Amino acid sequence: MTLVAITFAILLVMGMPVAFVMGISGLMFFLGQETLTFTIPVQLTVTQTQNFAMLAIPMFIFAGNLMNQTGITKHLLKLASVLTGHMRAGLSQTTCVLSALMGGVSSSAIGDASMQSRIFQPTMEEKKYSKGFGAGSVAFSSIITPIIPPGTGLILYGTIGEVSIGRLFAAGIIPGIIMTITMMAAVNFTARKLNMPPEREKRASNSEIFKTAIECIWALLFPIFLFIGMRTGFFTPSEAGAFTAVYTVVIGIFAYKELTWEKFKHAIDITVIDVGMIMLLICFSGALSYGLTWESVPQSIMSFLFGITSSPILIMTLIIVFLLIAGMFVDSTVLILLLTPMLVPVAREIGVDPIHFGLVMILTLTCGLLTPPVGVCMYVVCTIYDCSIGQYVRESKYLWMAVIFAIIVILLVPQLSLWLPELIFSRKF
Repeated sequence: MTLVAITFAILLVMGMPVAFVMGISGLMFFLGQETLTFTIPVQLTVTQTQNFAMLAIPMFIFAGNLMNQTGITKHLLKLASVLTGHMRAGLSQTTCVLSALMGGVSSSAIGDASMQSRIFQPTMEEKKYSKGFGAGSVAFSSIITPIIPPGTGLILYGTIGEVSIGRLFAAGIIPGIIMTITMMAAVNFTARKLNMPPEREKRASNSEIFKTAIECIWALLFPIFLFIGMRTGFFTPSEAGAFTAVYTVVIGIFAYKELTWEKFKHAIDITVIDVGMIMLLICFSGALSYGLTWESVPQSIMSFLFGITSSPILIMTLIIVFLLIAGMFVDSTVLILLLTPMLVPVAREIGVDPIHFGLVMILTLTCGLLTPPVGVCMYVVCTIYDCSIGQYVRESKYLWMAVIFAIIVILLVPQLSLWLPELIFSRKF
């Protein structure tokens, strides 16, 4: 495995696309093995796509892209603005609420950051928002999106780690709400430091909130339909993705009447690119994952951690620190594919529920999207806001504190993640 690790590091530093880095590193493992035939990596590359649960990924991505073309995003933005417009830095508060509402729509932090930057940047510039604060509020709020169901990261983790995807979806709701509240508190604290006024003089009336919520009712009902269908066994996670795509088309045509043939084709074009990128990573990860398992890397990690401490909390802390550092250099999707087979057995061994561990892992890895040197969300918002990395980092310090605080709370109180899955999936009706 030493040769594999060196190959992986060199190719990554050279800037080779990560999918090919994983594929070549996996091949290097088999080149050094006399007992394994060279046909295995070819078979593994193909069989990675044969998992029925993987169908959920393209379906949910397609549904998310469709929702952005049907007017659902526009209605959710209006609701978020009505709910938060009376607060200081109301536009930044709106990004937090919109990201929470968008969790069931886009399921992608990068997509959310890109979309919201283009929506809010002109208005924030007009309102004299600091570039670093505006970019930071959009970037940091975007990491709420992947843990609100149906996040793609949760589907990948559940499929590879053989963990219930339905339970993972349910587990993400309360941590997502906690992330939203802590992020809004950090935005409010920063706004007071900068003496930023609210966007509107007084809170929206109950009737205005109710009227706006009714306009968004089809988007708000979607997660409810999703959980009812999965809880009752009406459909599997993969079938849930197909249901979501059909649901979105129907709403776009008959409810909001904004889905045209051109928008539908555009959603397909974007989906093909997104799915192609993710599935290439999944295919080429097969040989490398097989090599890690063959060499008993999960067991080695477990032995190493138990050699340092036997405390589950300290072991989890070490894992989180490792994930935060790894996320700064490698894309979160790649790390989920690589690390899930290694770390899920460790979590089970120390008595940590894999559902709880999955939420902590996905949230921690997603933080890598916010940091140099490869933080995609960071680069997206800084480019659109014409903001330097230094200014973005300086003016996001309170947002970072909020993220770290939320991770610590979610880690130390497992029931925040486990209570809802137990309520929905364990109770007999």
